[in-house]
Order: sequence, then C-alpha cells, then structure tokens
Amino acid sequence: MTSTVADVVRRYYQVVADLGSTEAELRSLMADDVRIVEHPNAITPLGAERGLEETVDGFLAGKALLARQTFEIVELLVVGERAAVRARWTGTVGVENPRIPKGSELVAHIAAFVTVDGGCVTRLETFDCYDPVGSSPSPVG
Repeated sequence: MTSTVADVVRRYYQVVADLGSTEAELRSLMADDVRIVEHPNAITPLGAERGLEETVDGFLAGKALLARQTFEIVELLVVGERAAVRARWTGTVGVENPRIPKGSELVAHIAAFVTVDGGCVTRLETFDCYDPVGSSPSPVG
C-alpha cells in the first residue's frame, strides 16, 4: 500500500496522540535517521534535537506522564515530500509532577514542518506555543 505524505503525517499524529499506541507503531512511521527539532517552548525551554531513539524515549515518557491527550490537525498543506501542519494539542497530566500539578490541562498551538520519504518521517521541525497552565484554552481558527 502506498501512503501519501498527508496520510503519513495524519497517521504520525494519531499514533503520538493515542496513549494506547505502541513503540512499534511509532517506529513504523519514522526513518532510522529521523531528525526531530523542537524549538524552545514552555515545556522544553532550551529546545531539543532528537534522533529515533530519543524520540521513542520521549514518546514513552509522555505516555507515563499523561492521563489523556489529543492532536487536532487544523490545517495540513503538502508540497512534494514536505507538509506544513497547524495543530492543537491538549494533554491532561496524569501523575504528580514537580513542575505541573496532576490534573492540569496543557494546551499547545503547533506549527510543524514534516518531511516524508518512502512512507516515513525523515525530519520534523516543530514550533510549539503553550497556553499558560490553568488558563482557558485559546480558540483554534
């Protein structure tokens, strides 16, 4: 089965959002030499650059931290092998955490650029803008 760039991007966000998804599902969507660039934000103040193993570690850590999460793709534009994504992420903290109290809802407005080759994500660069913890979520539109 041949997947389009849009299919791969949508599936990537579905797998990441689903707390019941598996490491194998994530790995099936990622190239072995994937590069994930997260620009500085409220959760990762210094930003980060990750390869496959660090990405999988973060995926598993998120599952341990969160009680639930969703990704809503607001806009998806594809040109060739590249996609521009505008999304809204919400997550509810499921465990006590020194930085963010259990039960807190986090909301991030995301702009991301994703490169797909051979049905796998090869590069993802994300710009996450978080609402202040405890505030009313900003509207999407």
